[in-house]
Amino acid sequence: MRGHNSVLMILIRKALPADAQLISSFQVKMAMETENISLQPDVVREGVDAVVKDPVKGCYYIAQIENTIAGSLLVTYEWSDWRNGWILWIQSVYVLPEFRKTGIFKHLYNHVKQMVEQDPAMFGIRLYVDKTNNNAIKTYTRSGMNGNHYRLFEWMSSNQD
Repeated sequence: MRGHNSVLMILIRKALPADAQLISSFQVKMAMETENISLQPDVVREGVDAVVKDPVKGCYYIAQIENTIAGSLLVTYEWSDWRNGWILWIQSVYVLPEFRKTGIFKHLYNHVKQMVEQDPAMFGIRLYVDKTNNNAIKTYTRSGMNGNHYRLFEWMSSNQD
């Protein structure tokens, strides 16, 4: 895919319904790699399908190199009453191992950032990262994001068990 001096031609596009199975597999791999969590593939597939079918839930973006989908991320929306506008949340980031450190995330992130910069109803981008995922933290920091402002707290129902 890439030679010593070659430049990757990366296309960023919205995910199509046909991409849902691959995105689902990315999510299963990502959960295991980053948090050592084994997800149920059929549940993840239903969740990805729900997003692809309902843009209110969010939108997946794909990084494609030739005919290979090298990575993806999910954008969801937070309404900010303080700003009277939208904050975009980046979630479910995954890049195939052979394409890591080639700029895939940077292209995906810049695509989302450009969306915010071009829409006066959008005010920023947020994401959360597992505090032990040092590689991701370094990547997000290099992208110009910082983790200095907020801490994330959560409560998750055990209804899925």
